[in-house]
Amino acid sequence: MTPMSLQTESEILEAAEHLPDGATLIVPQVSWDNYERLLEDLDGRSRFRVSYNCGRLEIVTQLPEHGEYERFIEDLTRAACEVFRLKLEKRGGATWKRRSLLKGAEGDASYYIENAKRVIGKRDINLESDPPPDIVLEVDLTSNSLRKFAIYAALRVPEIWRYDGQICRFFGLVDGKYVEIPSSRFLSGLTGQMLADAIELSKTRGQDEAIRSFRRVVRKLVRT
Repeated sequence: MTPMSLQTESEILEAAEHLPDGATLIVPQVSWDNYERLLEDLDGRSRFRVSYNCGRLEIVTQLPEHGEYERFIEDLTRAACEVFRLKLEKRGGATWKRRSLLKGAEGDASYYIENAKRVIGKRDINLESDPPPDIVLEVDLTSNSLRKFAIYAALRVPEIWRYDGQICRFFGLVDGKYVEIPSSRFLSGLTGQMLADAIELSKTRGQDEAIRSFRRVVRKLVRT
């Protein structure tokens, strides 16, 4: 993860294409316009996650198992919302950015729950006027997603879920900084340990059984 002195958009793209799985490319000085063009060039390439912080561009490549975790956690989130009878609007690995702040980031998944009604049917969400996602998921197997927390804080994302392949932790935004919280603010009583337990169960008993077991756990939260 060495910062590289790359001058043009094509040079950055070429360097990104040659990154091995789980690697990080950092370019210290990139204009906002070049950042937006790079996002267009990389659109649809789920292998990459791009973040931007006041000129500092970071491109991370995912490991193959990365997508498996993010999709399964999304299934668990949907199941929890169904039990709680809450609306859920998923935005996947969308790019969240504000030109006025010179900041942008892509999570592995993004969820609107409290603000779901405000974004239903919207394909182009503009954080200059629209709310940020209520929850952003970071599956952090090789890179340090903590570097992106300052970006999410500036974008006012209320909650981050961070899963490292074994442990899932929840972080809430308090006075402009993230602090670890015992349970989700949007799914009352849901803990990171519940998600991690379901993921571990899926590895031995399969995803269907893990989701059924997870639903039973969440139903107990509703009854208490």
